[in-house]
Amino acid sequence: MAPTILIVDDEPQIRRVLRVTLESHGYQTREAESGAEGLEAALSLEPQLILLDIGLPDMAGTQVLEAIRAQSQVPIIMLTIQDEETVKVLALDHGADDYVTKPFGTHELLARVRVALRHRASATETREVQVGDLSIDFDRRRVELHGEIVRLTPIEYDLLRVLAQNLGRVVTHGQLLHQVWGEGTAEFDSHYVRIYIGHLRKKIESDPARPRLIVTEPGVGYRLVEPWNES
Repeated sequence: MAPTILIVDDEPQIRRVLRVTLESHGYQTREAESGAEGLEAALSLEPQLILLDIGLPDMAGTQVLEAIRAQSQVPIIMLTIQDEETVKVLALDHGADDYVTKPFGTHELLARVRVALRHRASATETREVQVGDLSIDFDRRRVELHGEIVRLTPIEYDLLRVLAQNLGRVVTHGQLLHQVWGEGTAEFDSHYVRIYIGHLRKKIESDPARPRLIVTEPGVGYRLVEPWNES
């Protein structure tokens, strides 16, 4: 059965675009136009994924997110506008799987949906990740590029591991700090992340100045992604 996606947005035009796009690619959709209605639908319909607008008329999208997360681990992609970096980080740190910025492209939206659905299904099962010519074996803590072992420091490996376990999803600076350096790490220590990401890129990117594997989400964090085929 096709996955059901709940769309929570107060703009009829946005809901219509999302509905048409998703249904034309084989998904079923349900809609809600307020935070309260979306929360009720999320818990009663049990959709496989939720597209949740940050700006709703009756309550903040982050409030809806927190209420859903208290009872469900359903994948949630936030719908945001361009200048909401602080809110994006807050939503991701409180359990959102990803975000899509309005106005969004069809290909980007569908890619985010596929990643979110796939990640929830396989998060606890993945023992190895292949990204282009890069492979990460979690059991052996082994990283190879073009079949050759890549020598990483423990921090570099842990950064890559967290990104690989969230393949295709953005991981915030705060999440990386907490998962690699520990819960006591202050948010202002995010320069550590930038420094070590730079070291890591030098070891796994063909051109560290133009990274294709570890991409930056400005003001938010990083993603490990499949490289584009440039041929």
